Amino acid sequence: MTKHIIWDWNGTLFHDIDAVVGATNEVFRPYGLEPMTADGFRAVYTRPIWVAYERMLGRSLQAGEWDRLDADFHDHYHRLMLQCRLAEGAMASLSAWEDSGRTQSLLSMWGHDRLVSKVAEFGIDRHFTRVDGLRSASGGAKAEHMVAHLAAIGVDPTTVVVIGDSIDDADAARHVGARAILYAGGMTRRSALDLVGVPVVESLAAALDLV
Repeated sequence: MTKHIIWDWNGTLFHDIDAVVGATNEVFRPYGLEPMTADGFRAVYTRPIWVAYERMLGRSLQAGEWDRLDADFHDHYHRLMLQCRLAEGAMASLSAWEDSGRTQSLLSMWGHDRLVSKVAEFGIDRHFTRVDGLRSASGGAKAEHMVAHLAAIGVDPTTVVVIGDSIDDADAARHVGARAILYAGGMTRRSALDLVGVPVVESLAAALDLV
């Protein structure tokens, strides 16, 4: 029986695809790349993020290039994301799960302090037993962060469902022995999610129904 949900933030509860694409386009404008649409971004998106950047450039990143690109991306993203809102059904899904008497937490690969502030700004922090963002360099895989998050909340991973929008979310769930449900409204194209071997849904409400 599922007792706990670990939610992803960017692209899942927080519908920020427009800010991500806009920031990415700004970062790569000096490289002469054509601006991407959301679908174009989803076609190259993967984690670690630097692999997506290498796909876009058609070459390996040079020494120090990742750090500069990542810093530039976040400068633009933190401006553009101010216009973004929660995903459709996010508030209702969080409330419904809480009303069921079970628990939920949030694990994101976004910076921890900004994450905590944004979650509180939306007034949804009360729904979570724990909120964890990234406290180290960005861009890597989520699996080890999932290990630490589970240890902190003290929940048996066999009773956990991870709900996220990327293959990395499914990999992190598999790494700790939890189940995963992937949401197709975020960063990753549906055709790629369908290959992962876990349920894929078009809405957060549908994800909750599957749980």
